[in-house]
Amino acid sequence: MWRCLIGILERAHKIKDQLVAWRRDFHAHPELGFQETRTSARVAEVLESLGYRVRARVGRTGVVAERGEGHPLVAIRADMDALPIQEACDVPYASRVPGVMHACGHDAHTAIALGVATLLAKEEFPGAVRFLFQPSEERGDEEGVSGAPRMVEDGAMEGVDAVLALHVRANLPVGDISVEAGAVSAGVDTFRATIIGLGGHGAYPHLLIDPIYIAGHVILALNGIVSRRLAPTAPAVVSIGAIHGGSACNVIPERVEITGTIRFMAQEVREQIYAEIGRALDIARTMGGDYELEIEPGGLPMINDAAVVGLIRQVAADLLGSEHVLEQEVTMGAEDFGVFSSLAPGAMFRLGCRIEGDERKGHNSRFDIDERCLPIGAAILTETALRLLRGGGKMQEAGGKD
Repeated sequence: MWRCLIGILERAHKIKDQLVAWRRDFHAHPELGFQETRTSARVAEVLESLGYRVRARVGRTGVVAERGEGHPLVAIRADMDALPIQEACDVPYASRVPGVMHACGHDAHTAIALGVATLLAKEEFPGAVRFLFQPSEERGDEEGVSGAPRMVEDGAMEGVDAVLALHVRANLPVGDISVEAGAVSAGVDTFRATIIGLGGHGAYPHLLIDPIYIAGHVILALNGIVSRRLAPTAPAVVSIGAIHGGSACNVIPERVEITGTIRFMAQEVREQIYAEIGRALDIARTMGGDYELEIEPGGLPMINDAAVVGLIRQVAADLLGSEHVLEQEVTMGAEDFGVFSSLAPGAMFRLGCRIEGDERKGHNSRFDIDERCLPIGAAILTETALRLLRGGGKMQEAGGKD
C-alpha cells in the first residue's frame, strides 16, 4: 500500500502562495522561444537553492536540474516560452512586455514544476529525478527546430527511464484531469510551395503562363488530399495558411507562393501526404508551368505510454477521486513533448484550470487560469514520480490497481 496521499496534497496546498507568486512573475515577464533568459535564470536560481545539480543553456536557453543518483531516472518536463500576442487581461500580473504574453499556460507549467522540485527536495527515494525546463515549445529556430529536440541534442534525455508532463486545459474545471494512452496529439510539418509561370501584361493572358490560374487547381488538389486520397480512418490535416502572388491589378505575376501545415498521427500517413502534395503540385507542370517544393519536418506525434497513463490515472483517482479522472480528447494540435516520449515511456496529462463563468481560450489575448489548479498539478506529478522511483521504474498497466 502507498503511504497516505493526503499528505502530498496538503503539502502542495501549503506552497500554493509560492506557486502563485512564481506563476505571476513569469506571466508578467514573458519571453519568446529561445529568448527565455530571465525565466531560465530565475528557474536555475530556485533549483540551486533547493540543492539540485543545475545545468543551464541546455538546448540554448533550457535548464536541466537533477537530484539523486542512478536508476530509475524519472524526468519531469515544463515548457517556458510565451507567444507573440498582446495581452488584453486587466490583472495586476499582466504582461509587461508589449506584444508578448503567456497565452498557453507555460508560466503555470514552469511554476508547477518548481513546486514539484520543492516537494521532492524533502523526499528520500532510490534513483534520481531530472527536471527539463524546456525553451521554445511554440516555435522553431532558424532551422525550424523547436526546444525539445534541441535539449535532446544536449543530452537532456540520456539515461531517462520515464518522462512526465502536464498541460493546463481551459475547458476542464479545476479538480479534473484528462489523460489517454496512445497518440493524443499530432505530428506537424510545414510545406512551402512556389508555382512558377510566365508573367506579363494582364491584357494578354494567352501569351503567358498564369501561376494564379494554376494555383487555383493546385489548391483544390491540396484540399482534396485528406478527403479523397487518404483512408477515412487516418487522422490527418493539410491546411493552407498563406498564399502570396502578384502586386498589381494588370500584371500576371511570375510566381505564387503557397504555405501550409501538415498534421498526422502515423508515419505512413505522413509519407503518403508528402507524396500527395507532390502529386498536387505536378498539375503546374501539366499546365505548362513549374513548381518548387520544400517540406520542413517538425514535431512527432505525442504518444502517451499506456503504463505511465495507468499510473497517472491511479494517482489522480487516489488524490481527487476517480470521477475527476476523464478521458482525453485526441487533437490535431501539436506538442513537442512527443520528442521526449519517443525516447522513454512517458505521458502528459491535461490539468483543469477553467475560470468558472468566464472560460478563457488558449492562444488568445484574454487567456488566464484559475490558480487553484497549481497545487493539484504539483501533487499529481510529485506522487507519480515517487511511485515510479520507489517502484523501481515498474509501472502499472492502464487501468490497473495498486
